[in-house]
Amino acid sequence: MTAKVVSTVLIMKNTKIQTLRASMQTHQLAACILPNTDPHQSEYIAEYWNIIQHLSGFTGSTANMVVTNDFAGLWTDSRYFIQAEKELQNSDVELVKLKVPHTPEYINWLAETLAENSRVGVDARLFSVALVRRMEQAFALKNIQIEEVNLFSEGWSGRPSLPAHPLFIHDTQYTGKNCADKLTEVSTKMTQLGATHHLVTTLDDIAWLFNIRGTDVAYNPVVTSYALIEVDRATLFVQSAALSEADAQALKSQGVTIAEYETIQTTLNNLPASATVLYDKAKTSLWLRRAIAGKTIAANNISTGLKAIKNEKEIEGIRKVMERDGVALVQFYKWLEENIGRKPITEISAAAQLNAFRAQQKNYVGESFGAISGYQEHGALPHYKSTPESNVALQAEGMYLLDSGGQYLDGTTDTTRTITLGKPTEAEKRNFTLVLKGMIQLTCAIFPKGTKGIQLDILARQALWQDSKNYGHGTGHGVGFFLNVHEGPQSIGTGATAQNAPLMPGMVTSNEPGFYLEGAYGIRIENLILTIPHKTTAFGEFYTFETLTLCPIDKQLVDKALLTAQEIDWLNDYHQLVFERLTPLMNEEESKWLKARTTRI
Repeated sequence: MTAKVVSTVLIMKNTKIQTLRASMQTHQLAACILPNTDPHQSEYIAEYWNIIQHLSGFTGSTANMVVTNDFAGLWTDSRYFIQAEKELQNSDVELVKLKVPHTPEYINWLAETLAENSRVGVDARLFSVALVRRMEQAFALKNIQIEEVNLFSEGWSGRPSLPAHPLFIHDTQYTGKNCADKLTEVSTKMTQLGATHHLVTTLDDIAWLFNIRGTDVAYNPVVTSYALIEVDRATLFVQSAALSEADAQALKSQGVTIAEYETIQTTLNNLPASATVLYDKAKTSLWLRRAIAGKTIAANNISTGLKAIKNEKEIEGIRKVMERDGVALVQFYKWLEENIGRKPITEISAAAQLNAFRAQQKNYVGESFGAISGYQEHGALPHYKSTPESNVALQAEGMYLLDSGGQYLDGTTDTTRTITLGKPTEAEKRNFTLVLKGMIQLTCAIFPKGTKGIQLDILARQALWQDSKNYGHGTGHGVGFFLNVHEGPQSIGTGATAQNAPLMPGMVTSNEPGFYLEGAYGIRIENLILTIPHKTTAFGEFYTFETLTLCPIDKQLVDKALLTAQEIDWLNDYHQLVFERLTPLMNEEESKWLKARTTRI
């Protein structure tokens, strides 16, 4: 039975790639590049754009695929190596491991592999201007030409439709600023930069700017849209099916003109000759850049920096959300402890139970991403996704990693805890404590204005490095406000993240070092932290972090002998804070359980 199923999948997937190759031959292409994104350069995408999963079966969020006449390869980073090896089996697609996170090494591979004067096909809607320019430079030596073609639409039968779900206005009682005020901020900066128009293509920027939210992309409350901002007006390009008359009128009252989503290209083509359009070359597709008439200014989206620095109302909301989310987490871990070994619990059912506890909380909308619920060796997959085929039962032993988050009207959460379901080994305690040390050291950082995440990343890794250990993913990412759980411009990590923005007061960032032992278990501890002012001295302004997440850390896994006095104080103070903030929202039984998990070590 199993052999027949695998054979059917193999034939079906090979057929899809062969269909693509037939189209490539028609267009005289030596290769075709397929990115895992959409026309808005999104990390998480609607099913309509998920060509890589369609062709290969890979379900990760970060990948690029290259198909030639005799090779099909998928490039992804270390977060997905083990997952990709499993998902690509029998797909006729080979895993190519990226050496540096977020670096598309397939460009160099093509430049080295293809013959001179070859033609490479790309869908211009899915490639940013910056990425295409990078390819052109790499291909120039061999005169390899980039051809703009849309091949996969030709052979994708049963393709999902482009989503156009109803949007809604996100009330200013949560956002703290109305759309008109945000547009004024953007137009002021446009004028300073000498721009008459500002093209915005990224969905979370548009959602924040116009105070709209939707369900067009799973977990990310965004709306399929474009925006064109002028000094005294703004146009929102959205599918008419997504907009009610009442919401349209509400936007118009804030100075917003509504236009059809599909008309963005024509609008850009028809701009006056006097127009100067500001656009983000890393976020704007080549297809739209070529549509712009008039002069241009390449710069970061103005709204990205504004969005990242949460206002006082947003910060107030996030703190309250963390309390409610913390209650749900405590309820879940109490439930798990009381039921493990007594009733059937699997990775999937455990995550569903946590979601049920969150759903009882005020203003809960849904998950902020698909929960990473990994028992034992599955915890060693940083972005593991439990499926009916991989789902396993949790036992009263071993390690369990749960990375999950919620979308609330007043904030977005993202929390990871690793717990022991039995008696931990000394090695498990040591590795857990090394990760905890890194998380604490980063939390306690004091740093001058202008510091970037790459400069702080070593604090999270130092304890692991001293034990000749490491982890392959970034340490922290920006988090949106009832928006994408991953957002820029800041991050904490190595490599390409050196280009990210400095950490500024008001930014919410994750702090999530880890350790992964393939085939055994994984450890990750994640809190969200808020950059806040610390002190101004003769040497300038200094910042530090406020911990936002409220959830106990498993003391059974802590080797106190490995902690410094400062780290012990931090853990005890943190647990006291968790207890004080959460118990007013809990019943007596829950408070009693939490008290036992937050006593001093």
